[in-house]
Amino acid sequence: MPKILIIAGDATEDLEFFYPYQRLLEEGYEPRIAAPTRKKLQFVVHDFVDNFDTYVEREGHSWPADLALADVDPAEYAALVLPGGRAPEYLRNDPDYRRLVSHFFDADKPVAHICHAAITLAPLGLLKGRRTAAYPACAPDVEMGGGTFVDDSAVVDGKVVSARAWNDHPDWMRAFMDVLREHAPVKKSAGER
Repeated sequence: MPKILIIAGDATEDLEFFYPYQRLLEEGYEPRIAAPTRKKLQFVVHDFVDNFDTYVEREGHSWPADLALADVDPAEYAALVLPGGRAPEYLRNDPDYRRLVSHFFDADKPVAHICHAAITLAPLGLLKGRRTAAYPACAPDVEMGGGTFVDDSAVVDGKVVSARAWNDHPDWMRAFMDVLREHAPVKKSAGER
């Protein structure tokens, strides 16, 4: 079964981690979680409340990272998933994060990113010439990184699939599964349909 790398950190958006993680398991992929260090991560939930101009942050679930970013050999992975949340703010400064993400784009492997993950790609020049969705407040980051912001639930640009936020999950993951089935299919055993 192909291994899929999910990069997360403390303050990763809870739903943007768990939904793709579980969908990958359902499809027969082996998701592996990498973070700055191998530890139990604390996720967050962003929500909207009446009469508040932006979202609020609440404590979400916790989940263990399988390995540290420094220990990841990206050649072992068929694809990459980048959830959003507040974690991208500091992950983008990690040299191993930048090394890993750049590998997937340079090797033209499937990548799924959502919400604030786009702010990690723009400084690396990985959005240049690409159409991409992101949380709408990140549109200036996308454009400063040379990309074209698209306000849509699932934007496919080659093997890169992006979305705005967790409410886009069904369209985002449906499109990403189509890309994975074509470029990193799960091999069925003789008895499986």
